[in-house]
Order: sequence, then C-alpha cells, then structure tokens
Amino acid sequence: MQIISTIAEFQKWRRQVENVAFVPTMGNLHEGHLSLVREAKKNADAVVVSIFVNRIQFGEGEDFDQYPRTLQEDAEKLKEVGADIVFAPAEQELYPDGKQHYFIEPPLLQNDLCGKTRPGHFRGVATVVTKLFNIVQPDVACFGKKDYQQLVILTGMVRDLNMNIRIVPVAIERAEDGLALSSRNGYLSPEERCQAPELFQTLQTMATQMQQGHTDFIALEKMATSKLNQQGWQVDYIEIRQALTLAKAQKSDKNIVILAAAVLGRTRLIDNLEVHLLHA
Repeated sequence: MQIISTIAEFQKWRRQVENVAFVPTMGNLHEGHLSLVREAKKNADAVVVSIFVNRIQFGEGEDFDQYPRTLQEDAEKLKEVGADIVFAPAEQELYPDGKQHYFIEPPLLQNDLCGKTRPGHFRGVATVVTKLFNIVQPDVACFGKKDYQQLVILTGMVRDLNMNIRIVPVAIERAEDGLALSSRNGYLSPEERCQAPELFQTLQTMATQMQQGHTDFIALEKMATSKLNQQGWQVDYIEIRQALTLAKAQKSDKNIVILAAAVLGRTRLIDNLEVHLLHA
C-alpha cells in the first residue's frame, strides 16, 4: 500500500490502473470506514482511500481544529483491509491559494434536516467530493448510509452532472448495543456512551409502530422527540421521509427512512433507519 500526498504523484499512479473504487474520508477511521473499503474491493481492481479534513464543510464554531488527525493509525488499518492507495493531500494541495472560488451548489435539500443547523455544510461536501472525483477519476465510489442525506445529495449530483461514476451505498456499521459507529462517538463521556444507544432504540420503536399501521407520522415524530428530550437529549430533528428523495413521507409511501440528529452532552449524533412498509 502506498501513501500519496500530491495530485501529480497520484495521477502518475492512476494512469497505470484501469479500474478504481474510491472511498473519501476525513480520517480517524473506525470499523464503519473499513466496511466501505471491504465493499470497494468487491467492485474494482484497486481501492483508493482519501484522507482529508475539509475545511469548507465545517461551519462557524464546529470542530475543524479539534477534528482528530490520525494518519499513521489510519494507514495501518487500511493496509490490513487491503486498500491500495491512501491519498492524503495537504490543505494547500487542494486549495493552493487558501480558498475555494467555485462551488457545487446542491438543491434545496442542502438546507433541510442537517442543513438547517449546518448552513453551507453540504455545499462544502459536494464541492470537495467533486474535486476528489476529478483527481481520482474513480469508476465506483462507496458511501456509508449513516450520512444518509449526504448519500442522497451526492447520488443526485453524480446523476445530474453526468459523472460516469457508480455510487455504492454501504449499510451502517453498529456497535453491539446498536450505536452507529462514528468518529464523534469518541467525544462521549463513559456515561453518555452508555446512554447513546437510546437514539437508535427510538428509531426502532418508531419503525415498529409504523409497521403496525400507525400512519400519523407527525405524531410519531413528536412523541419520539419528546421522549428523547425528557431523557436529557437535545433533539435537532426526527423526521420520517421518502427513502429515495427525502421528501416528506406520505401515508401511501412504502420505502421510508427515519432520520434523526440529537445532541447528547456536547456531542451531536446522527442516525437513520430504513423502513419498508408492506401495507402502506
């Protein structure tokens, strides 16, 4: 496995390889990231993993400076699961004069759900992913379903901009107690870590209620929000949406996703659960 830090060196390698799968990350890797690499290996001859903490997707007051940089440990994990290239550019390599002048502007969905409290986040994500796509020229790109809104936005971007890249969604990796794996789980105190699975448990309860015929989605959202808030969470949102478009779910919809974001202590966690209703 090679670690490459410049675009020129990467492109020299890329010209020698026919079929590439790509996993973009910000590093501080956990089992969820490694599952993306394993899936990528099934879809191409070579796997490229980028590690780049992207300033333009962080909002004011967010944890850009505190975000863990663990390149050596990440590289060891990636070597174990069979990645071929780690592309780890310095910030100056992607932003030579210190800023980005042209941006990819996602549709109004970027201002919904997580976008309501993180203005500009998905604009920054879409822009850096496009830059990385242009550098890596992948045939396949793997994204985790934990960042479900990101997955929908990037899938739409690839389709709308006629990028010849196949997007492969990868299921959420969870701890034994159900907590979705995330780099931000490391910010939780021991007590908060014990409480954190309540978020996924709430989504499971909602899914069961929906499968039992409860179609008042607004009431289900309100009950779940109230319950978590009473348990000490600060709920950002709990929403029942159409799985493909993230439009508000209707009673007739069969493919649905429940999405949630909530703060526990000082840590913002997100999760989601897809629900397939047979008798909608």
